[in-house]
Amino acid sequence: MIWAQAQGQLSDLLTQELPAESASPERDRVVFFQRLVTLYVRYVRTFRQLEEAYDQIVHPQKRRVIRDVLDGVMGRVLELKNEMVEKEFSEYHYMDDVIQDLKLTPADIEVPIPRYFRSECSQVLRERREMLSDILRRMEQAEKPKDLGAPPLSFEEAIKLIQVSERARQGRLRAKFMKAIKQDEERLRRTKDRDLESAIISNAAVHIQRVWKGYQQRKKTKREREEEMVFLGMALSSAVSQPSSAVLEAQSNEVRRRQKQNKHEEDFQKATIVITDQLRDVEGPDMKETMKDHIRQWFFECHDKTGSFPDYPDEEDGGSALIFAEKTPQQLMEELAAKEEEEEIKKQKGKDDKKDKGKKDKGKVEEVDELMRQELANWKLAIEKDKGGKTKSNAKKKKGSKSGKKKKKDKDLTADRSIESLYQELVEQGLLKQGKTINLEDYIGDYSYLGTTLRQTDIEPMPSLSDVRQVIALYAVLPLGSQAVHEKAPLVKAMLLAGPAGVGKKMLVHAICQETGANLFDLSPLNLAGKYPGKAGLQMMLHMVFKVARIMQPSVVWIGDAEKVFYKKVPKEEKELDPKRLKKDLPKILKSIKSEDRVLIVGTSQNPFNADIKSLCKVYSKIILIPRPDYASRFIMWKHLIIQNGGEVTGALDLSSLAKISDGYTQGHMVQVIQTVLTERRLQQLNKRPLTSSEFVTPLAKTDPVFQDEEEALKNWYAKTPQGKKRAKAASGKEGEEESPPKGAKAANKKGKK
Repeated sequence: MIWAQAQGQLSDLLTQELPAESASPERDRVVFFQRLVTLYVRYVRTFRQLEEAYDQIVHPQKRRVIRDVLDGVMGRVLELKNEMVEKEFSEYHYMDDVIQDLKLTPADIEVPIPRYFRSECSQVLRERREMLSDILRRMEQAEKPKDLGAPPLSFEEAIKLIQVSERARQGRLRAKFMKAIKQDEERLRRTKDRDLESAIISNAAVHIQRVWKGYQQRKKTKREREEEMVFLGMALSSAVSQPSSAVLEAQSNEVRRRQKQNKHEEDFQKATIVITDQLRDVEGPDMKETMKDHIRQWFFECHDKTGSFPDYPDEEDGGSALIFAEKTPQQLMEELAAKEEEEEIKKQKGKDDKKDKGKKDKGKVEEVDELMRQELANWKLAIEKDKGGKTKSNAKKKKGSKSGKKKKKDKDLTADRSIESLYQELVEQGLLKQGKTINLEDYIGDYSYLGTTLRQTDIEPMPSLSDVRQVIALYAVLPLGSQAVHEKAPLVKAMLLAGPAGVGKKMLVHAICQETGANLFDLSPLNLAGKYPGKAGLQMMLHMVFKVARIMQPSVVWIGDAEKVFYKKVPKEEKELDPKRLKKDLPKILKSIKSEDRVLIVGTSQNPFNADIKSLCKVYSKIILIPRPDYASRFIMWKHLIIQNGGEVTGALDLSSLAKISDGYTQGHMVQVIQTVLTERRLQQLNKRPLTSSEFVTPLAKTDPVFQDEEEALKNWYAKTPQGKKRAKAASGKEGEEESPPKGAKAANKKGKK
């Protein structure tokens, strides 16, 4: 059912995007952007349905079909996001009007994290986690100091210790005497007051009855009020806090489904191997002979037309696959000659790609190609014996020169070391760290419901934490989680998370690693201080980090305090740390990252205005400005964090007022305040004394919030970035942009006249 709905929606979307008759281009920027947003929302809905279908189906072949469609839809979502950024010059987009028109909720357009990102590589992740834990355990044992026993005391220290003990003994004895005296005095006082006790017993009984009956009545009234609120649907029943039987059954079904998926996948892989072997044994010899006959026929046709035997296609060009492309010998010879000319002009990158492709094709027809090459060489030697082997030797020299150039460029500084040893060294040096178990959904925040309304009144709204979560999912999680998506979607190599302290920048880095199963490399300036000194040491370190990151991808390279790498002027107290070590090498590293490398550089900064903005923006193509939480996000966050730290949210706790007075405070501040209030003793008193909002006021008052000046400084800094400049230009010069197409048309007309 879910697959059928997704297929129908996808068919409608393709019909809309690829109409039979091409429509005229839209000149109105607003209308065009609305079309993009509508397409984006519909694709996200289809994405959610496909992800659900892929997770629930257990049939291996069907899962492969859905997986291809799912990756394609993910790639299209990222393409639409990229187009929206280019048209609106902003990383954040507000779709509340489109959601309202389509009768959807914010949850319907939440970008999901496909569950197969971790489930399908769970075995690899488990082994990697065990290896990392084992290395850390050995390091902890090696660093643990040995117990050498208590050091011997000097004569003066021994006398002092005896004096302290004796004075303590005398103090305890004196306290015992004073306690006995006090008890005697208390006994005398009670005998004097015994006559008065009988007179006040009756009054005390009446007072106790009055207090108890009042307490009972208030408790009954409170219970009836809560029952009424539950009946009216304005409050949840206490039984709802516990998972229902339906939820528990669904969880057990999910576990069984995972087991069934794994079992069917194993059976499918085994059956594929068995059938392939059987096919090779039965049909293999006949197929080889047929291929040989076709290749020989091609040799003879070429010899008849050109007077000589052709060169056998190289492995780089596809080998015998070119011969079976249904082309005439003349066409094939021309194509081979053209390819040879292109190879001389092309850059090394193009050569590497061809070689990779040749290696893949070689595995399929390796045996036939080798046999026919040898046979062709024998024929050439027999016919052209008198001419010698000049051309052949020249070709060999040419090939040798090519391979020599490649080896020189791709020099491996650690060719003699295993990947396990490099991994262990990086862990021991503190460059490869264990990520925290934090999911992206733990980054809590509500949707921005007034974004479009504010923009229509020329007020730039601050993004909500929900918008931040969506951007991280699109730019980081989806490309890192899927190889197909990373290769075909718009490539994001580096991303900077900028915002005040405590808004969750490091939390997002750990969430990216957790959702995708990525390794976490820490290249923060503070972490690199004193490690791998010198230029050669730095090159070796970067080589090791990115070699391990590529081989054990996906990987996240985190650079904390990213502004320090691009300091305008290094402070005196930080000169010894040499924070600008990576400044020259980062652009080179970015160039080396290709679409097949699932490696993402993530920088975090709370003072980005201290950096040279030109150098910073050259490295980080995506700059995500993370604001402090708004009222809606704070309301949700207070409730979640209090429950997470063991507290209980009751009617006595006014969350609305608490969210209002905490304006300006970040998530980190809220966590500190909650941990200060919810001590172990306070948690034990919750049954008798529920939490109130006044308890959080004093700790909040002692904490400095994010002041308006700091927030304005971040906004002004972002306005100086390339994206911020484009946004400001588009906001101020809308009329000029509308007039620009006619100018372009005039220029085109002038060229046409010429």
